[in-house]
Amino acid sequence: MTSPAAEADGEDPGSVAARFTGRAATGERRLSAALAEVTLEGGHVVMVKRGDGNGAARAEAAGLRWLADAGSVPVPAVHGDDGRWLVTDRVPQGRPGAPAAVRFGRDLAALHTAGAPAFGAAPPGGPEHAYIGLAPMRNVHGTSWPHWYAEHRVLPYLRRAVDDGTVRPAEAGVVERVCERLPELAGPAEPPARLHGDLWNGNVLWGADGRVWLIDPAAHGGHRETDLAMLRLFGCPHLEEILEGYQQVAPLAEGWAGRVGVHQLFPLLVHAVLFGRGYAEQALAVARSALGR
Repeated sequence: MTSPAAEADGEDPGSVAARFTGRAATGERRLSAALAEVTLEGGHVVMVKRGDGNGAARAEAAGLRWLADAGSVPVPAVHGDDGRWLVTDRVPQGRPGAPAAVRFGRDLAALHTAGAPAFGAAPPGGPEHAYIGLAPMRNVHGTSWPHWYAEHRVLPYLRRAVDDGTVRPAEAGVVERVCERLPELAGPAEPPARLHGDLWNGNVLWGADGRVWLIDPAAHGGHRETDLAMLRLFGCPHLEEILEGYQQVAPLAEGWAGRVGVHQLFPLLVHAVLFGRGYAEQALAVARSALGR
């Protein structure tokens, strides 16, 4: 049977992997309609991901290279991308463990402190119009984190959720009030951090080498507490050990634990747009809590 990818552009994952690596493909295992694991001549295994030409593959490749440039958290090597296809190394997986978690915390702190030119800065070579998961995400520069976060991360998804009927118009005000009060809710000013940007547990791989690897970034310049808040939102093994390692390298500002909900508004509203009312209710609850209600 001809694959959807082959029907679309005349290539299959094996031929794409061969084109980018210069090595013949000897095996292929489909993991989804858009993702395949390809074994190359000599036994090396790569992941081949197909985008739909909307720039997501380009954004992910640029993000992986930018994270790798920090020399901290390991990420899969990028073999190539062409706007539609992305080929990266496969990460052999192991089991979660406390020592790896502490090291990951230290590595993540080093990644964040590598910095970014501005809040909303895209990785070098990355597009302004990027994606977080399946949701569009614009990388627009800002100098004030509270203003930038409200205008370019929270409010666009709130408006989309209201337009879709996922958030009722009468409910939107509580999130809007959080945005208005962000200058006082955000804590001490911080420089732009180099974020993974979509740091939920599914993008955290516990490698067979005893280290934690990151995949599928929505990388941009942002506030470092946002990455940590997403880890807590969706759960991550050994999270307390991760935070312990993080604090060893880059201690968080006083009161950070009380700001977690503010940083979770963005991913919760993204999920409300993608997956519906349950996430909208969580976002509204987080907003009320941030306002002390």
